[in-house]
Amino acid sequence: MTADEKRRAPRIDSHNLLSYVCHDENNLELTQGMGRTLNVSEGGILMETHIYMDPRYMMALTIAMEDDIMEIKGKITYCKKREDGKFETGIRFIEIDEAKVKFLKQFIVIFKGQENSI
Repeated sequence: MTADEKRRAPRIDSHNLLSYVCHDENNLELTQGMGRTLNVSEGGILMETHIYMDPRYMMALTIAMEDDIMEIKGKITYCKKREDGKFETGIRFIEIDEAKVKFLKQFIVIFKGQENSI
């Protein structure tokens, strides 16, 4: 079984700016910055940053979609360095309520439509 087959929800490519705050296990702020989404699903996001993100930690993400802004928490599942020196970090969403699920579904529909129109 491949990693894609294990996913509960399909990932859609999207390249949007987001802001993040990384917290340790005691909820102390370690770092904050800007990143870019690479793909998104109802269960998580793959983001690109210029710094390494430790998989022991949590993230608070702020994602914008048109005129709406959503704040969502996630657990860093992995972080790998690419050949270009940037990092790809997988985030699994946690503490997600119905309003956030609805927001993500709208986000995915919009970007799936853009993907199909290319």
